[in-house]
Amino acid sequence: MTLDGVLERLHSPVVQIFVTGGAGFIGSAYVRALLQDEYAGAAGAKVTVLDLLSYSGNRANLPVSDSRLRFVQGDISDSDLLRSLLPGHDVIVHFAAESHVDRSISGAVPFVATNVLGTQILLDAARSAGIGRFVHVSTDEVYGSIDTGSWTESWPLAPNSPYAASKAGSDLLALAAHRTHGMDVVVTRCSNNYGPHQFPEKVIPLFVTNLLDGRKVPLYGDGGNVRDWLHVSDHCRGIQLALEKGRPGEVYNIGGGTELSNRDLTGLLLEACGADWDMVHPVADRKGHDRRYSLDITKIQDELGYAPRVALPEGLTTTVTWYRENRQWWEPLKSRAGL
Repeated sequence: MTLDGVLERLHSPVVQIFVTGGAGFIGSAYVRALLQDEYAGAAGAKVTVLDLLSYSGNRANLPVSDSRLRFVQGDISDSDLLRSLLPGHDVIVHFAAESHVDRSISGAVPFVATNVLGTQILLDAARSAGIGRFVHVSTDEVYGSIDTGSWTESWPLAPNSPYAASKAGSDLLALAAHRTHGMDVVVTRCSNNYGPHQFPEKVIPLFVTNLLDGRKVPLYGDGGNVRDWLHVSDHCRGIQLALEKGRPGEVYNIGGGTELSNRDLTGLLLEACGADWDMVHPVADRKGHDRRYSLDITKIQDELGYAPRVALPEGLTTTVTWYRENRQWWEPLKSRAGL
């Protein structure tokens, strides 16, 4: 299908979107937005979610019943399953990934298996099924660390953690599928996400839920590592723009426009939870801890009209409120994960 054909289908009420990892934090936010018709270009879309429901995937992140949603528990590395599911879909939005840096340092093999091999199996299945567009969702961590300035999409990849290296590999495979086979592939790279339904091993939900329980929070090293923070709803809008209007074979950075040191972020979370600095427990720094991430989002702003809408103070306030009001969601997850 040509790009024009894909875009024409995207403005049809019967567009069929296949979402991998759609029960995870970012994937489920995207699926919920689709089903709530937040994106005019995909109004009425039908959605198939494929998710393995590993430790961070959660069926409770998705509507219990929606006639436009089909949920399948399964692995992106299962080529037979993909061959049975993909025909008839117009686009794939590929979120499925192992994504926690600390876990990748402890054991990298699952990250390579899912993020690299799994992505290639999915690309092969998509090409065989004649999928119109393949959106590969990636991360700014593939760029490494930057002392000053911001990364553009043409910046050389220099990942430092096994997780980041596996995502860089999957990015290159996706782009190679475009160059070698002519597949309509678009890659997005985001900064640090936050918001509701984020698995509580990540820094913001871990700190918030610990503080709500009166437990101390672990701050790596000197707390000087800097990240750009992006509300998950802004990220998902950026992904949809890339799906609808992005150029085949291109990469688009999606950022939030607010850089904070981990120490400054900790201060904001302490304040939001009514806690003091005596609730902070300094811990040894992470191995190979990247010092600073910063994305240049000029390209997606100029080409696709993207701009972040959720300011960090507002986003953190609503996020803390969500965790305060949804203990039944995160308490079992923390208990099972031993967090």
